[in-house]
Amino acid sequence: MPGAEIALLVVGAAVAGFVQGLSGFAFGMVAMSIWVWAIDPRVAVVMSIAGGLSGQIFAAVRLRRGLQWPLLWPFLAGALVGVPLGVVVLPYVDAVVFKFGLGVTLMVCCSAMLFAQRFPRITRGGRIGDALAGTAGGVMGGLGGFTGVVPSLWCTLRGWDKDTARAVLQNFNLAALSVTFATYVGSGMVTREMWPLFGAVIPALFIPSVLGTRLYVGLSETSFRRVVLGLLTVSGVVMIVSSLPVLLKR
Repeated sequence: MPGAEIALLVVGAAVAGFVQGLSGFAFGMVAMSIWVWAIDPRVAVVMSIAGGLSGQIFAAVRLRRGLQWPLLWPFLAGALVGVPLGVVVLPYVDAVVFKFGLGVTLMVCCSAMLFAQRFPRITRGGRIGDALAGTAGGVMGGLGGFTGVVPSLWCTLRGWDKDTARAVLQNFNLAALSVTFATYVGSGMVTREMWPLFGAVIPALFIPSVLGTRLYVGLSETSFRRVVLGLLTVSGVVMIVSSLPVLLKR
């Protein structure tokens, strides 16, 4: 891989590592929004999974969150169904259309909630709703490493405090990304040429991830929710901007 592309991998991993350390998710969204301009999509997807998984391991060691099984297990059960499904349908999905649709949804919904005077709360759905959010996160993880998008939005809508939401997101993403990466390796998506690139991506995100977790500790409940919704909104805009030109050429 040319030096310019490796440099882009490092920059994307560093920025995404900081954001993931701060929010507990979003490595894939941030990294892919940077890598999309020059990195082969097949390489970018694998690096997104590996980087997100490494960042979650770093965060789990540095910022331990209580493992709340009653809240976590429905998400994990859903992910066990969603991840393999996402990997199976990946070859048949139009990545550009998928990114554009996801981007529009995130931009409209999350920006509306970000600026709303009264924050919407979901009080129904219970464990079934949690499992469906985990399934959606698993499918999106299999498609491109976006495991945290739906679960993070769901936790926010549930009105959980930042530590509860962080505990669910951190442990869910760690489990879902582990399964996704193992599935990628088993299916042959991780080629021999990709392994050396992990040596550029993983070290690049370590220090930014640590800095992000330090900043997280000082966030208030309101600030944390704004960070989550702001990240989802910006990610939606980036997805639209990167995919729209391709769609217009068709």
